[in-house]
Amino acid sequence: MVTYIIRRMLMLIPVLIGMTLITFSIVHLIPGNPAQVILGETATADAIANLEETMGLNEPYFVQYWHYILDILQGDLGTSLRSKAEISTEIIPYIAATFELTLFAMVFAIIVGVNAGIISAWKQNSWFDLAAMLIALIGVSMPVFWLALMEQWVFAQELGWLPAYGRQDSRDPIAAITHLYVLDSLIHLDFARTGTILKHLILPSIALGTIPMAIIARMTRSSMLEVMKSDYIRTVRAKGSGQFLVIYKHALKNAMIPVITVIGLQTGVLLGGAILTETIFSWPGIGRYVYEAINYRDYPVIQSGILVIAFIFVIINLFVDILYKKLDPRIKY
Repeated sequence: MVTYIIRRMLMLIPVLIGMTLITFSIVHLIPGNPAQVILGETATADAIANLEETMGLNEPYFVQYWHYILDILQGDLGTSLRSKAEISTEIIPYIAATFELTLFAMVFAIIVGVNAGIISAWKQNSWFDLAAMLIALIGVSMPVFWLALMEQWVFAQELGWLPAYGRQDSRDPIAAITHLYVLDSLIHLDFARTGTILKHLILPSIALGTIPMAIIARMTRSSMLEVMKSDYIRTVRAKGSGQFLVIYKHALKNAMIPVITVIGLQTGVLLGGAILTETIFSWPGIGRYVYEAINYRDYPVIQSGILVIAFIFVIINLFVDILYKKLDPRIKY
């Protein structure tokens, strides 16, 4: 197992190098003088020259890339042109916000999707199976922004049950420690505030988790139906095991390989920044952070944001590969 993990990590090295090369090239792909584009047409020659020197644009390409790699290895992602703050410090709250939202969205998607898929396979062609797959089809087809707006209209505006935007009550902000507000409120032993923060999470989590939930449900059903036809399942049934035991003890583990693939990919996509959901619910996540940087032509932030998103995606894929090996020892490097 250790050897397998080490080999998989070594395979990530060329991927990470390619990733840094692509993100570094973003500024150099800008037509014309990047400093001129960033500062605008009214910028003076001195301002352009100063920005070129600050960003190292007056040095050869590969020298710039080498300095870029050294800075990344030291944890230096550069400085935001808009806020003048260190990006490595500024980006942390945004990553934490997206991580918290993604975690709750995927918990919702996995619990509902996996169990709906299992029961649909168990009760194949029943009314539950047909209803679950119809809902899954609607969930995949439904635009995220429409669902988010409908949630706000029904549960926030009409019923007044849940807040429509933000991560917490703006009148009583929490003293951030980890920037994961649920965890921070628990650290402070402020359970009333924990409840408030969880209420803020419900609507965006459901909106963000609906499409992954539908995909997971369909994949789980398909995989379970295939596994349930296996010879070893017939043997287990012949021994007199009940249907519940057959499904949850024997069939589910082998059916989870393709499901974990989908879960890993969907988690990577959500961690990459759900711009629509974060914008509609005023959620200060990484996707919104990069989107605002694009509007302000803050290219160092764009570079760093894309690099962080890509790195997260690569790490999730590594974790999925390790889970493969854990679930099925027959998998070799």
